[in-house]
Amino acid sequence: MKSTARRTLKTVTAGALAAAFLAAGAAAASAHVHAVADDTGANGYTHVKFTVPNESATAKTSKLVVKLPTDAPFTSVSVQPLDGWTAKIITTDLPKPVTVGGSEVTKAATSVEWTADAAHELGPNQYQSFSLSLGKLPAAGTTVMLPAAQTYTDGSVVNWDQKTVDGQPEPEHPAPSFVTTAEDGAAPAAAPMNMDPTSNNAVGVWGIVLGAVGLVLGGTALGLVLTGRRRASAVK
Repeated sequence: MKSTARRTLKTVTAGALAAAFLAAGAAAASAHVHAVADDTGANGYTHVKFTVPNESATAKTSKLVVKLPTDAPFTSVSVQPLDGWTAKIITTDLPKPVTVGGSEVTKAATSVEWTADAAHELGPNQYQSFSLSLGKLPAAGTTVMLPAAQTYTDGSVVNWDQKTVDGQPEPEHPAPSFVTTAEDGAAPAAAPMNMDPTSNNAVGVWGIVLGAVGLVLGGTALGLVLTGRRRASAVK
């Protein structure tokens, strides 16, 4: 038994280690520039953090350019200062006028550029986070695409600009993006039918009801058991 237990433990341990190595390999293979927004509510403002890994074994990352949408432009764009990196917001004429918040917009911020000094370029196995404040966000359900271009000291440029399609394998260089959600403070979804309008928690009410029913049935069953025992004792 002890020998069998040891073999089983070794098998489980080996499997766990193999899974861990595979997961680590998958994570390394899928490393890419991505963006995370701390608030995605429509018509609001958000802080977006871009995580940029250096994927070259010989060159350093010296520059990052993020493109901003022109079909639903942001009217407010600001950059969080980052030691060793110079940030510049580029404002240009839009391809065509766009109405934002009831006003026609013809010019807006269309990209942000970060350039590192020599001491702060990203070397192999390093990464850096870059933060933007953006607003106002477009309607709920909109995919906000933020294509990025990563420049290396050897002159190569990696464009993170490929669109990710649901149900399809992730592309080699997906564009950073996030999806907007319902506007903050919007009315909650309608309550399910037959819910008691005086109740603040229909699930809690049903829990109490079902619990009471359970107690009644349990008491009935116990009574039947005791009655049966008394009858059996009387027969003896």
